[in-house]
Amino acid sequence: MLTVLKTRILQKHRTMPYPKGKPPLLPGRFPGRPVIEDKPCREGCRACTAACPTGAVTFQGGGGIVLDMGRCLFCRECERVCPEGVISFRGDHRLASSSMNGLIVRPGDPSETPGELIAAGFPFRRSLKLRQVSAGGCGACEADCNVLSTPAWDMGRFGIEFTASPRHADGILVTGPVTRNMHDALMKTWEAVPEPKIVIAVGSCAISGGLYRGHEEQLEGVASLLPVDLFVPGCPPHPLTILDGLLRLQGRI
Repeated sequence: MLTVLKTRILQKHRTMPYPKGKPPLLPGRFPGRPVIEDKPCREGCRACTAACPTGAVTFQGGGGIVLDMGRCLFCRECERVCPEGVISFRGDHRLASSSMNGLIVRPGDPSETPGELIAAGFPFRRSLKLRQVSAGGCGACEADCNVLSTPAWDMGRFGIEFTASPRHADGILVTGPVTRNMHDALMKTWEAVPEPKIVIAVGSCAISGGLYRGHEEQLEGVASLLPVDLFVPGCPPHPLTILDGLLRLQGRI
């Protein structure tokens, strides 16, 4: 026991100062927010739409390229194949939005604009307890959510915690595309949460079905079943993206 205490003292304070201080340094390969340059594409190219595995990149007639972060896997294939450099990823971690419209990236949108978040009237500004539901996820989004409970991130200092029972929760945090086998479990968990309650969709699978979109054994994400209050895109989202979305939803940043 004394050895454990001595080691802990030597480690000193390990929790990052964010959001009062600078956010942690992200790895160079972290894609972050996509940006679409407001310039014409090569005529008849369509290389980006052909490369996208989920249909996240589309052409809107005279409006040019549009990218849906709710479908995007952030694989950067569209960036790689674009001969004109129209699409790029700039590393901004602020991707979460309280609306599907806030996930749409259009030509000329600024590279460092957070998604739309409606914090006004949010009932859980000082404390937020969530029941995490893995509705057929691969485990990646679940792992990055769990990281937020470690000493370095410590989301508990903001009153945000995962709870074991939905009856003790203020809402559910859903990962995975919602497989047919998980439908009943998800709905029963939602029904067990007392009012008022919220839904948070984490990862492209939970938002739109992700890589499994269109597969008959999944239901295209939680938004097809329940009203979602916060969308956190990514495959998987970085813990910083998830925490940023939660704090902005609470109106803390």
